[in-house]
Amino acid sequence: MMISTTALRVAACRGRLRWWSELPLIAVVYTLYSGARLLVRGEVSDAVRHGADILHDEQLVHLDPERWFNRLFANHAFLGVPADFAYASLHYIVTPATLVWLWRRHPVHYRRARTWLTISTLIGLVGFTVLPTAPPRLLNGGHGFIDTMALYSSFGWWGSDASAPRGMGHLTNQYAAMPSLHVGWSLWCGILLFRHGRHWPVRTLGVIYPIATTLIVLGTANHYLMDAAVGILVMGFGFALAGPALRAVDVLSIRLGRAGKPGPASPASTAGAVR
Repeated sequence: MMISTTALRVAACRGRLRWWSELPLIAVVYTLYSGARLLVRGEVSDAVRHGADILHDEQLVHLDPERWFNRLFANHAFLGVPADFAYASLHYIVTPATLVWLWRRHPVHYRRARTWLTISTLIGLVGFTVLPTAPPRLLNGGHGFIDTMALYSSFGWWGSDASAPRGMGHLTNQYAAMPSLHVGWSLWCGILLFRHGRHWPVRTLGVIYPIATTLIVLGTANHYLMDAAVGILVMGFGFALAGPALRAVDVLSIRLGRAGKPGPASPASTAGAVR
C-alpha cells in the first residue's frame, strides 16, 4: 500500500514537534511579550507626545476615523460593551486557539505559522521599546476621546487601566500602542483560518475577525489607525523572515547533529579492539 507524500510530511512534522517542547517555547515568547511590554514603559510625556503626533499626521491626510468610531461606541452601549469584552479577551483566546487548531489539523503548516507569529511579536516589542505611545484614550480631554474601557468598566472585570483586571493596572504598560499587535495577531489568525479552513464558517471567521478587531481597537480608543497599519506591516516582515529563520535553524540542527555523532573508527583502533 502506497503512502501519500502529504501523509509522510505530516508524520515527519509530528515526529519533530512535540507538545512538551512547543508549550514551553510558546510560554517563553508570551512571557517576553508581557514582560517587555511591562518593563519598557518609557516616559509618559514622550508617549503622550508621540500619540498626539500620530493623530496630527493622520489629520493632515484626512485618515483619522478614530473619533467617529469612538463616539459611536461611547454613545451606544450595545456596541461599546461587546467591543470592550472583545478587546479585553479575544486577543488572548483566539490566537492560542488558532495555534492549537493548526497543531491538530494542519501540522505541516504549524511550524512556519508559529515562527511567523514569534518573529512578528518580537518585532512588535522593538516598536514598544523605541516608540512608547499613548493610546487615544490617554490623550488630554481636548482631543475629544472617551475611554470606553473606563466608561463601561462596571460591565466587565477591567478597571480604568485598559484591559487589566481591576486593581492590577500597575502590571500592564498602557503606553505600548505602537504597533497594534491586537490587529497584527488577528490578521495572523484570519489569514491562517481563511487559507487552511475547510468549511465556509471557518473561512468566513478568518475574514471577519481581523476587520472586527481593527474597528474595535479604534472604537475603544486603544489604538490609532496608524498603529493598526504598522501592526499589519510588522506581520508582513515577520512572514518574510519566517522562511529564512526556519532554514537557518534546520541547517544549524543538522550541523550540530553531525558534530554530536561519533566518527567511523580508524583501522588501527579497530585492530586494537580485536586484539
